[in-house]
Amino acid sequence: MTKNNVPPVATKIPTKFIKHKHSRIDNYYWLNDREKPEVIEYLNNENDYYQKETAHLKSFQNDLFEEMKARIKEDDTSVPYFFNGYYYITRFEKGKDYPIYSRKKETLDADEQIMFDCNEMAVGFSYFNLSGISVSEDNKWASFGVDTVSRRQYVIYIKNLESGEILPTKIENTTGGSTWASDNVTLFYSRKDEVTLRPDKIYKHKLGTKSELDELVYFEQDETFDVSVFKSKSKKYIIINSDSTLTSEYQILLSSTPDASFKIFQKRKRELEYTISHYGDSFYILTNKDNASNFKLMKTPEDNTSSKYWVEVIGHRDDVLLEGIDIFRDYLVVSEKANGLNQINIIPWSGGASYYLPFEIETYTAETTTNIDFDTEILRYTYQSLATPSSVIDFNMRTKQKVVLKEQEVLGEQFDKSNYIEQRLWANARDGVKVPISIVYKKDITLDGNNPLLLYAYGSYGVTIDPYFSTTRLSLLDRGFIYAIAHIRGGEDLGRNWYENGKLLQKMNTFTDFIDCSKFLIENKFTSASHLYAEGGSAGGLLMGAIANMAPELYNGIIAQVPFVDVVTTMLDDSIPLTTGEYDEWGNPNQKKYYEYMLTYSPYDQVKAQDYPNMYISTGLHDSQVQYWEPAKWVAKLRDMKLNTTKLFLDTNMQAGHGGASGRFEALKEVAKEFSFLLDLEKIENKLDFFC
Repeated sequence: MTKNNVPPVATKIPTKFIKHKHSRIDNYYWLNDREKPEVIEYLNNENDYYQKETAHLKSFQNDLFEEMKARIKEDDTSVPYFFNGYYYITRFEKGKDYPIYSRKKETLDADEQIMFDCNEMAVGFSYFNLSGISVSEDNKWASFGVDTVSRRQYVIYIKNLESGEILPTKIENTTGGSTWASDNVTLFYSRKDEVTLRPDKIYKHKLGTKSELDELVYFEQDETFDVSVFKSKSKKYIIINSDSTLTSEYQILLSSTPDASFKIFQKRKRELEYTISHYGDSFYILTNKDNASNFKLMKTPEDNTSSKYWVEVIGHRDDVLLEGIDIFRDYLVVSEKANGLNQINIIPWSGGASYYLPFEIETYTAETTTNIDFDTEILRYTYQSLATPSSVIDFNMRTKQKVVLKEQEVLGEQFDKSNYIEQRLWANARDGVKVPISIVYKKDITLDGNNPLLLYAYGSYGVTIDPYFSTTRLSLLDRGFIYAIAHIRGGEDLGRNWYENGKLLQKMNTFTDFIDCSKFLIENKFTSASHLYAEGGSAGGLLMGAIANMAPELYNGIIAQVPFVDVVTTMLDDSIPLTTGEYDEWGNPNQKKYYEYMLTYSPYDQVKAQDYPNMYISTGLHDSQVQYWEPAKWVAKLRDMKLNTTKLFLDTNMQAGHGGASGRFEALKEVAKEFSFLLDLEKIENKLDFFC
């Protein structure tokens, strides 16, 4: 900090909260009103402070941005996929931020029809996101959602793909997703509660009518459930999904009779989870029925869908998590996870022998991708690893021949994946559990404990962070950084129990796993406390806040992106988006046992008078997932209580929300900020010849 650049000091206005006869004082609760000028002033002051403190890095940030941008193929094009008579393509043009969505009729040699040029549509908006494109079965109409605020409140529009006209119809406050019935006139969509932003209603719109006349089809009254609507891959059914953390319910309707009533597939039962896929005269159900914690596959006739009619197709296995299925005319493809690694199992309907796609290393990700055509023997999947660029592959399930359609290009410097070492390591957690770590680094470095290392994790909602390739990450690796992903409890990396043991009253395992992985990496000379950095976003930001309080001595720096840090206050406020739907993840603090447990780890509540690592914290003013005031309050409290003079930055994007900047290049600028923060702490100069 310079002498003339004093960090902002937030005014203390004590607000008292009493729950379960326990009293809490929140000095910064006043920051939760974005309409107050003094709140905006404080955020701007923090931004000004960050800008002044990092003024010496501006040139470096720009160099990093240009370096990362130079690796990207600016005029890139997706691998086309065929559906209902058209090839669909997403492409980018050089120098432009946003995608262009197009299609070609019947053959790739046909003339391109541009459906949406998001670069033109984004003009005049600081943020722009187009989502949920749905094309009618007659290929004439396309519905789509647009968000220009970054609050995930989409306006649905309808475009005539033949004339290019966008109809005057505006359907507001939606999720952006919609689906057409087979009559090409009826459109189903989900709408959000205006206060909580919970998707709670399904509506039906008739082409050519005013949105004010749309019919409410279903209202989800349970505040812990969200609703969505989609069409089955077979195109036969419109399906409504009501979903909470632990419980599922589906309703089905023949797509050919959109004005009929939906029928319950299987009535919700507490902790019964299932998903459905239609094929032939049956539905296939992925479910945890009968204590199948890692899920099993079942089947039921179309006309008898309640669970008493379900019969087992693939049984439950303690060591294999069933993640999803893709159904084809002649094959069933099952996506699994075993020992933390993806598996793809191909099963012929004819009764022939099933088999797995072969993968050789332990730091890869393989996932099925756009497979919306029933009548094909080609499975499309993606493959990547920490050191291997992503590939799109077509695999012939009959001949077992594969064709690599596209491999991600790394432009600029001479990239060679053989210059990097990638490994799967296993750290010992304090309770004896072994936690996997995926790690990558340049082969030239010596593991002597002096290497900077960035450790990333998420650890919530059963989300698995599989090893993935990143061109931006090369800017760290090629400067001597080691990069690692800790596959901690709270995700589903090692099966459903891995998730169950990292939530609710076992949430502390998430944090201690990360700390124990950090200690493992230090003990094994990958790094040291003076060179170790941690990164996480959203619920991973909660993780960052927890470890900052619990083990600050292990880290030289922490990056917390849109962090969920004020757990107790947020979970007690059911007007905040997402709160009620989160009770099964964190617990309901209106119950004393959950309240008391949350208090033991809630980062905001646990800030104490101690030394803290250097910290870069980012948020968005319009964030609907984690409200901006959580990191703002957290930083204010840290400034007041931390004892040392390490760097503490709050960087608020005043135009964006949870996902940050919308354009692909603007997003790179945010990464450049984070990387410059790390590299400055390591005093690594702006050179890429560190190991080259």
